Amino acid sequence: METTFRVLALALAVFAMPVAAQVRYDMRGADRAPDLALPGQPSDIASVTAPRLALYKPEGAGPFPALVLMHQCGGLGRPGGPWQNLSMLEWARVALRRGYVVLQLDALEPRDVASVCHGPKNDIFPSRGMRDALLAAAHLRALPYVDPKRVAYAGFSWGGGVGLGIGSNRSAGLLKIAQRYDAVAAVYPPCIYRPKNGAPYTPIQPGVDKPLLVLLGGRDNETPPAECTSLLGPLKEAGEKLEWHLYPDATHCWDCKNLHGRTKTDIKGDLVEYLYDEAVTRDTESRLFTFFERAFAQ
Repeated sequence: METTFRVLALALAVFAMPVAAQVRYDMRGADRAPDLALPGQPSDIASVTAPRLALYKPEGAGPFPALVLMHQCGGLGRPGGPWQNLSMLEWARVALRRGYVVLQLDALEPRDVASVCHGPKNDIFPSRGMRDALLAAAHLRALPYVDPKRVAYAGFSWGGGVGLGIGSNRSAGLLKIAQRYDAVAAVYPPCIYRPKNGAPYTPIQPGVDKPLLVLLGGRDNETPPAECTSLLGPLKEAGEKLEWHLYPDATHCWDCKNLHGRTKTDIKGDLVEYLYDEAVTRDTESRLFTFFERAFAQ
């Protein structure tokens, strides 16, 4: 009974925050779009020039730690399109060099979606991304060269929001998927979704019982950091297993070298600019993999 009251109190604390007035939790749409066909055989990353849904592994028999990577709202960039999300390909290379099996997800292109930056398309809701991510964890653990006790997730922007969702045991319970991650990282995530039509909602819930790292940019006006810290703060104070770090001068997509200087109008109507920051990107790498190794050792 005491535990039940604690969970209820945490939920009330989350929804009582001023910045998130009336914000709700929404898992609709998780299974409307078909599941992804996840790759069973590794690809040679040396021959890859554009990011895609793929599996990569280091040389040798393993068992290796594994990392699932989830992209931003613009996806990986459509084949033959005007741009490619080269930052996600670079993160795959980084993880591979560090000895990780890598599963690069693409929640959009296999479902004929170019972008979800201005809201869900073809039933690709954040909850669909959560289901993708949890199914990917189970897929990796079934591979003979993956250490099933060292499987991590890193999501960026839209994928970071997915990470916030799967960081809670409540999301996995609602999706009825038992497999979860040993560590989850959310990089410049949206902590409150504001659809054009409908009430705002959040992927954040109590029940963060696995290590969760959140990395935020102080100059990020696309996914403002204050919205995250106001929601995560009560959970951290209650002893949940999360931490965050703020890069004061970083914008959204600080790791997106080939998008440096890009401007756009986001779903809120705000003009945003992406500025690549080499030092912050390298620090992000260090924090991510230090966090994963520390989580694996618990």
